[in-house]
Amino acid sequence: MKVSGVTSSRRKCRKAHFSAPSSERRKLMSAPLSKELRTKYNTRRIPVRKDDEVQVVRGHYKGQQGKIIACYRKKWEIHIERLQRDKTNGATVNIGFHPSKVEVVKLKIDKSRKQILERKNRSTGDQKGKYDASQISEV
Repeated sequence: MKVSGVTSSRRKCRKAHFSAPSSERRKLMSAPLSKELRTKYNTRRIPVRKDDEVQVVRGHYKGQQGKIIACYRKKWEIHIERLQRDKTNGATVNIGFHPSKVEVVKLKIDKSRKQILERKNRSTGDQKGKYDASQISEV
């Protein structure tokens, strides 16, 4: 009997996804990087955060660009500045977007973000654990 803890059951996968704690939701709520950022940082996706600039790539607001003003992990959505809807009573509300439907155009870089990008950098990982003939002869 398998005891790995990983399941392929649709019911269990959905339950794990929607009842995930906030720390796991941060990772699940990651967005793809734009082509320029992808070549610069050698990574495809990164968890979104407040003050990142994103562009909507799907839906009615496709092509719209703005800064993230809130990451609402409980509702699996992010709010982008200037993308609002008017309610019937006249109030304006922010529209929620799933992070997979936006593309990060500009990152807010701080110390922890820089460490994450260095760790995720795929170009340095190519030589990880690899030895060439000269190194083997030394040992």
